[in-house]
Amino acid sequence: MHLRDFFTPRRVDLHLTGDSRNEVLEALIALLELDDRSSTVLSRTLRRRENLGSTGIGRGIAIPHCRSLVVTRLHMAYGRHPEGVDFRSIDNRPARHFFLIVAPPLEVSGRYLPVLGKVAQFAKEADVPGRLAALASAGEFFELLDSKGV
Repeated sequence: MHLRDFFTPRRVDLHLTGDSRNEVLEALIALLELDDRSSTVLSRTLRRRENLGSTGIGRGIAIPHCRSLVVTRLHMAYGRHPEGVDFRSIDNRPARHFFLIVAPPLEVSGRYLPVLGKVAQFAKEADVPGRLAALASAGEFFELLDSKGV
């Protein structure tokens, strides 16, 4: 299992907009191209999850994630916000890089936690924030994932 298998170029946005955590979540959800009702439900679920504890893991990276009935399989999206937003990260610094993970409540494949772990491990590598900041295209995002073997 490789992270790139869960992304498409349309689910990579290197120019996320929004001035708040909720606005960035909305922009990430839009990358999944769900219908309006599903997007609204997912937005509520993600906001509720963030209120339990921030998914901002520090070093400018956040991994918003949840399980939801609005999807039938695991979905991911990546977004980069040029200035960063307050995501209540553990290091109290703005988050610029966002890896959205959404999976159904009952997932036969059991990929949700392993994928979450892979993203967290990837994010801990010393050069990753800088390399994410330097990306010029979705293709370069995929090349980075490949070069790291994730």
